[in-house]
Amino acid sequence: MHPIDAGRSMVDRSFDLRGAGKWLLLGTVLGVVAGCGAILFQMGLEALRVFSFHSLMGIQPGHPGGEPPDFHFPLAPSPVAWLLLVLPAAGGLVAGLLVHYLAPEARGHGTDAAILAFHRRGGYIRKRVPVVKFFATIITMGTGGSGGREGPIAQIGAGLGSFLATRLGLGARHRRWLLAAGLGAGVGAIFRAPLAGAMFAAEVLYSDPEFETEVILPAAVTSIVAYSVFTAKYGFDRMFTSAGVFGFSSPLELGPYLVLALVVAAAALLYIKVFHGTEALFKRLNLWPPLKPMIGGFLTGLVGFILFTQAGDARVIDVMSTGYGILQDVLSEPVPQVGIGILLLVSFGKILTTSLTIGSGGSAGVFGPSMVIGGTLGGAVGQLFHGWMPQIVQHPGAFAVVGMAGFFSAAGKVPLSTVIMVSEMTGDYALLVPAVWVCALAYLVSRRWTIFGSQVPSKVFSPAHYGDFAMEIMGHTRIDEIYKKDRKWVPIPAATPLREVPRLTAETRQRVFPVIGEGNRLIGCFHQGELVNALHDESPDPPRHTAQDLVARVRQTVTPEDTVRTAQRMMAGRGVDELVVVDAADLRRVVGVVTSADVLLAYNRRMATIERHGVSESERVEPSRN
Repeated sequence: MHPIDAGRSMVDRSFDLRGAGKWLLLGTVLGVVAGCGAILFQMGLEALRVFSFHSLMGIQPGHPGGEPPDFHFPLAPSPVAWLLLVLPAAGGLVAGLLVHYLAPEARGHGTDAAILAFHRRGGYIRKRVPVVKFFATIITMGTGGSGGREGPIAQIGAGLGSFLATRLGLGARHRRWLLAAGLGAGVGAIFRAPLAGAMFAAEVLYSDPEFETEVILPAAVTSIVAYSVFTAKYGFDRMFTSAGVFGFSSPLELGPYLVLALVVAAAALLYIKVFHGTEALFKRLNLWPPLKPMIGGFLTGLVGFILFTQAGDARVIDVMSTGYGILQDVLSEPVPQVGIGILLLVSFGKILTTSLTIGSGGSAGVFGPSMVIGGTLGGAVGQLFHGWMPQIVQHPGAFAVVGMAGFFSAAGKVPLSTVIMVSEMTGDYALLVPAVWVCALAYLVSRRWTIFGSQVPSKVFSPAHYGDFAMEIMGHTRIDEIYKKDRKWVPIPAATPLREVPRLTAETRQRVFPVIGEGNRLIGCFHQGELVNALHDESPDPPRHTAQDLVARVRQTVTPEDTVRTAQRMMAGRGVDELVVVDAADLRRVVGVVTSADVLLAYNRRMATIERHGVSESERVEPSRN
């Protein structure tokens, strides 16, 4: 062999260059497309949002410090408050028409739809969905509907990943990987948080502390590429700017942060209850579907109209659209300038407007509003403790940052990726200790609720992993639970002449027969196929004269205490579809026959049970290492 060829062979054996190259190429293509999609989405949303609020309504909502507006439309001479009622309703109607006639699955918050596609649809999303979601969300949020950018961007990225996998003819497993990678790319780009985007894609699929570990590395590639493309246009600054690094300097602060964890967990429960309650209410309304998001938009505008005309502070308008302006105000002021009352109005108003916008069928995300709700609540709690104990709680803005992370940890069940995301968005890694503290406590308190209805507790509950865990689940099911104890079975006396055996077996569907000796004691078993071979073998060696001569040398019996997995392995290894069941205390006493149909029926029943109720804690097992 040529030395160069030998060296190349050694490299091929040592490194999976082909696999790495494949995912690098796919991840780069998907990341570039997702990054460009995020840029177009951001530009379209900001153009319509600035035009609606500045030029038509005469209101100046704020924006994150790292995202100066791309467009500068002239400001109306004076506020036109009544348009707060009209524009969100009109936007809801137009978006509702788009979704109703082109892609009904594009309604609501897109992350949940992507999770559903991962678990139950083999990673498949119709190719028109990202396009419809793109325009429906821009219209919904650009005209004042309350929501976040991450849900639509997640569904857009996931849809692009699904489309790419389908076009390349990849299987369901790799299509799910690309779907999740596209989801992470969209989130990592739009929030300038590439690491968090990759972790979010792996964590958001489950409500328990579970990760889809296989998608982390593909998602990391796509998220980094998408982030690089997006920031090439918008700059590499973090999303929110702050007055300085807040930090964590005293363990005594953990007490106030504990209170914050309980507050954001309670608010997250309220958010979930109001959101799902509003969603259920609109589903019950017997109306033409496009009218529902119009009504939701009108009610959203009504909340904004009442707060804007009564509160005397323009920052309450952040209950509509993205609402990030008030967060920037809280974070950029060394001394708090936004009063506790305004912060509470925005936080609870945002719960209501987001539920009305998305619950009615509008298109937007739920993470962005969660940041606003958690950040304003955190800012309020921080100001309260700053007034009571200024020497311990020196930076109320730190509570706003931690509140952003803690709230969505409780609402969305993504504690780790949320900590990372908020740290990347604010650039304040000095708050990792209190952020992890609050996120962990808020998550533990809120284990029973989630805003994402399509999440499953863990891989065991995911239809995408039924094949992986079926053997493990059935490994906890005993033969005694599945074989039919009243099934009639045919024994064959050992002394039966060979020519008489077909007559005894002809009237039954039984395939494996126990051979019985004196005292009804089991001698062994034979399969129907072995009888056929013996009858057609003209010169057997050794000669076969009786049923006892048919007994197979391999074991074809199980006990009631054996597991179904043991039976499956024996059937597969012996090439049979039935086994004789013998007493565990007396291996020569036959008690019945178990069939592959019994195994299949038990499997289907277990899968149905998992889909309805899940499995018991004792059945949650680790993947087999065998």
